[in-house]
Amino acid sequence: MAIVAQSTRRGRISRATFAWIVGLLFFFPIFWMVLTSFKTDADAVKPEHLFFFTPTLENYLNMTENYDYWRFAQNSIITAVFATIFALAVGIPCAYAMAFNPARGTKDILMWMLSTKMLPAAAVLYPMTFLTKSLGLFDTKFLIIVVLMLINLPIVIWMLFTYFKEIPKEIIEAGQMDGVNTWGEVREILIPLAWGGIVSTALLCFIFCWNEAYWTVRLTTTDAATLSKLIEGNRAPEGLFFGRLSAVSTAAVGPIVVLGWFCQKQLVQGLTFGAVK
Repeated sequence: MAIVAQSTRRGRISRATFAWIVGLLFFFPIFWMVLTSFKTDADAVKPEHLFFFTPTLENYLNMTENYDYWRFAQNSIITAVFATIFALAVGIPCAYAMAFNPARGTKDILMWMLSTKMLPAAAVLYPMTFLTKSLGLFDTKFLIIVVLMLINLPIVIWMLFTYFKEIPKEIIEAGQMDGVNTWGEVREILIPLAWGGIVSTALLCFIFCWNEAYWTVRLTTTDAATLSKLIEGNRAPEGLFFGRLSAVSTAAVGPIVVLGWFCQKQLVQGLTFGAVK
């Protein structure tokens, strides 16, 4: 018994040690980005100043005073929030219909929606740019909201469909027998029962919208530019300004890291259950 207990204890220690090592490896790039953000552009590229340097807030002051950080942050918040709301507004009815009133081709439709995520974005960049400029939508928040909603809609529907399938159909049928209409089923039965799954889906969708860089960089210039555009702007023909780039990147990922920290339970639930099962 003592040998078994000792072996079990060693196994727990080994797993804990391995988990800490993996966690530190994933955290190190964030740590290095934050550390570099307190260096000047000159110190950021000097080997002798990798760890020992004089900290400065110059990059952050320059970001807020000269780069109008708050305008870019506001655009990111507006586009991510509204894209998430619209994706849920479309995804909940779609997932409800597929989960409780499936047709013969429901699985094929789900697979087709998921296959759209495999489309190379560069393949449709030119027609998207041409079309949006022709319609006068280029560099508008409305365009970015619609694009972010559409590219994340397949994931939203898939996750919600998985959550809704876990709800016994008999509950919906009982509501129908009591005379509840379709909207009542969704509002009074489905949403309360699947609230945890809906919150998990909303959080993941918001993170994906916030992190989207390809389309937000290429379909904006100034008016609707998000933090991704601000990060991309710290590139010049003479090279990258690593100090300023790290400061802007830290300010961009900071809010989403804090959000993920406080909502980690819902995020893990969404990743391990809704997105995989």
